[in-house]
Amino acid sequence: MFRSGYRGLFAFSSSLSRRATPWSIALIAVAFVVALPVLVVFAHIAMPTDGVWQHLASTVLGRYLNNTFWLVVTVGLGTLLIGTGTAWLVVMCRFPGKRLFEWALLLPLAVPTYVIAYAYTDFLQFAGPLQSLLRETFGWGYGDYYFPNIRSLGGAATVITLVLYPYVYLLARASFLEQSVCVLDVGRTLGRGPWKLFASVAVPLARPALVGGVSLVLMETLNEFGAVQFFGVDTFTTGIYRTWFGMGEQVAAAQLAACLLTFVIVLVLLERWSRGKRRYFHTTNRYQQLPEYVLHGWRAAAATLACLVPVLVGFLLPSGILLNLALQGGDSLWGSRFIGYAWNSLGLATMAALIAVGLAVVLSYGVRMHDTTFARVASRVASMGYAIPGSVVAVGILIPFAWLDNALNTWLNNHYGYIVGLVFSGSAFILLYAYVVRFLAVSFNAVEASLGKVTPSMDAASRTLGQTAGGTLRHIHTPMMRSSLLAAGILVFVDVMKELPATIILRPFNFDTLAVRAHNLASDERLAEASTSSLAIVVVGILPVILLSMAMRRSRPGAHS
Repeated sequence: MFRSGYRGLFAFSSSLSRRATPWSIALIAVAFVVALPVLVVFAHIAMPTDGVWQHLASTVLGRYLNNTFWLVVTVGLGTLLIGTGTAWLVVMCRFPGKRLFEWALLLPLAVPTYVIAYAYTDFLQFAGPLQSLLRETFGWGYGDYYFPNIRSLGGAATVITLVLYPYVYLLARASFLEQSVCVLDVGRTLGRGPWKLFASVAVPLARPALVGGVSLVLMETLNEFGAVQFFGVDTFTTGIYRTWFGMGEQVAAAQLAACLLTFVIVLVLLERWSRGKRRYFHTTNRYQQLPEYVLHGWRAAAATLACLVPVLVGFLLPSGILLNLALQGGDSLWGSRFIGYAWNSLGLATMAALIAVGLAVVLSYGVRMHDTTFARVASRVASMGYAIPGSVVAVGILIPFAWLDNALNTWLNNHYGYIVGLVFSGSAFILLYAYVVRFLAVSFNAVEASLGKVTPSMDAASRTLGQTAGGTLRHIHTPMMRSSLLAAGILVFVDVMKELPATIILRPFNFDTLAVRAHNLASDERLAEASTSSLAIVVVGILPVILLSMAMRRSRPGAHS
């Protein structure tokens, strides 16, 4: 048995070496570097917990499972419905406000979930302006009326849905923009109306993008900490934080993180099993201006309302609440120091977005060139950091880099009597590393979904005409994927702007971002002061969202400038 096992391992190694190309080597290297923090965390799973895990299983694990399950289901369905429906409306229909909603529907991405949670809590709580107005208007007192409790599982699901639906909207819109007019024309000649064409043609073609968007939503929901903690909802993420930083039990927290990661893997495997061997390709590279269904009367009003409501409740209303708080009080330190906070946030977000999109292209194209089980597993492992809480990723990075800094300083001190300090773990490099590990899945899902729709016959034709693999990617695939690459860059940029746990743990000394400043004030219940930094995050994030959204529309082959 051992001899046959050695023969199998030798055969696998020989096959891998024979197939080694720059793309396969790059794929393995990227997968290892990005997966290193996750591997460090998983290394704690087999360690003893001295009964802590048994205590968690008998007391709170059931509540974690129940709340997490219903939160994922509710948010997943809500974001799929809102994101897909609004994307189809702005791409394929003409109604009042369409051009405005194309970019306005992305605005909730610029607002951190926990900030909206604070804003709506201030607005909807018993002493808030809405309930106070109701009591003054109708003469009600305490207990005379029913009002939904925002600080509940339903409230958390609603707030998270309002913030995360742009993930699905952005990828669905990019997919709809990339669809061929020829396919839609065939559907219309077969008697399909707008809604039947949407359900039977457009959605199946966009399924990879929709699945990618919903997968991002589910992983972000599983990672959500600020809103669920503030609302008092116990999930796996709050349990991990409480176990790691409250109880000081790193091993038990790592085991909870492994359970959360298993949850994500099961969801991904179930989706791929349901998809089977079905694939959806573009059969032509001839793109024309997409047709628009002109809506009139109540249909136009319904379309406008369907796009207005998510923007109103997901961005305009909470932003108005924050603006009112900022005008009433605001942060006393507002001024020149905020230029530094904004510069730190912008620089990190831009660099992380460029690196993440570039690595996503390497991973996706590497799998396309070498579609083996090993390559697919390597790419999936590299993109699993999104399912791990930011603080856990940060600790997984700190352990090896702190060891590397100590080893470097020890060697320099022994040989040259010189200490350079924390070169790796005390610089902005470690922050960029954490962001790439954390958000690579965001760009990878978008790029993989777009690349997967390019029929392999185009690769074969390009190679027949003398193009290399890199030339095929540069001249054939990249022009067809421009909108998806821009979508991936938007998602990573805005996510980094809002990222909090890893930034707090890994940031260099005296290096703060807008998100850190806002959280520090909000956690002390100084919401009026926190509103200033929160609005700054929104302002910084709005402009690139608008510009990139417009560029996405122009990037479609055949689109009019």
